[in-house]
Amino acid sequence: MSGQAAARRLLKASADRSYDPSVDVDWDARPVDGKAWFPEHRISLYGTPLWDGLTSERRDELAKQELITVLSVIIHAELSLMRSLLRSVQEGEPGSDQALYALTEVGDECRHSTMFAMAIARLGGQAVPQSRALTRVLNICSAVAPLGPFFWASALFFEEPIDRLQRECMADAELQPLTRMISRIHVVEEARHVAYAREAALRTMASAGPVSRWVNRVGIALLACSLRRAFIRPETYRRAGLDKKSAYRAALENPRYHESLRWMTDRLVVFCRDAGFLRGRLTMALWRRSRLLG
Repeated sequence: MSGQAAARRLLKASADRSYDPSVDVDWDARPVDGKAWFPEHRISLYGTPLWDGLTSERRDELAKQELITVLSVIIHAELSLMRSLLRSVQEGEPGSDQALYALTEVGDECRHSTMFAMAIARLGGQAVPQSRALTRVLNICSAVAPLGPFFWASALFFEEPIDRLQRECMADAELQPLTRMISRIHVVEEARHVAYAREAALRTMASAGPVSRWVNRVGIALLACSLRRAFIRPETYRRAGLDKKSAYRAALENPRYHESLRWMTDRLVVFCRDAGFLRGRLTMALWRRSRLLG
C-alpha cells in the first residue's frame, strides 16, 4: 500500500473513531479501594529483594509513581513526534493525504498529552522531567535528521512497547478505572499511528541506498539499546520514598524488568527483523546488548 493510500485509509478511521478525553474520561470519579494504579508484575523493582522488603503502602505508592513516570515518558515522546510530524508537513505538500494524516495525528497526540497531564494531576503528582541535555539533543535531531526509516522506527520504539503495556492495563479489572480508561483511549488511537509508522518505515527503507540503510540500521539498534533506561527514572524511586540510586540500580539489574521489556517489545522486534533492520555485525552486536532478543 502506498503512503497516500495508507493515509487516506487512516484519515477515514480517525474520523470514524476518535475520543475527547475531556468528555470520555470521568475525571471526578474517586479511586476505587483495593484496586492498583499499575500492574504489580510490571513494576521495575518487582521480584527484587528491595521489593520484598517494602510494605504494602510503599508498594502502592511505587505503583502510582511508576504510572506517573510512564505517562511522563509518553508525553515527552509525543512532543518530539509532533515536532517531527509538523516538520514533515512543512517540508512536503500540505494538501496531500499524507500531510493531512500527519496533522490529524498531531491532533491526536495533543489530546493524548493533555489527557496524560490531567491524569498525572488527578493522581496528585507532577510529571517526571526529562533532562534538558536530552531534550536539546532530541530537538536538534528532530530538526535536522532525515525523515526516513530511523525517524519512523523511533516512533515505533515508544509506541509499540507502550501499546503492549496499555493493552494489558485496559483489560485488567484489578486496576483503577482511570488507568484502564486512559489506556483504552490511547490504544484505540495509537493503533492508527503504529500502522502508519510501520508502513512509512518499510517504504522509506525500501527506497534508501546501501549506505543510508546501514546508517539507519545502526541508529535503530542504538534505539534498542536505549530502551533499558527509557521507562525508568531515579526520580520515580525518590518520590516513592526510596533511595533513588540503589533503587535505580536494582531496577536496571532486575531480570524480571528485562523480561517485561522483552514482552513489551516482542512484536517490535519481529517487525524490525522482517523489515531488514537486524542485519550486519555491528547492528546485531548492539541488538544483543539491548537484551531485547532474549
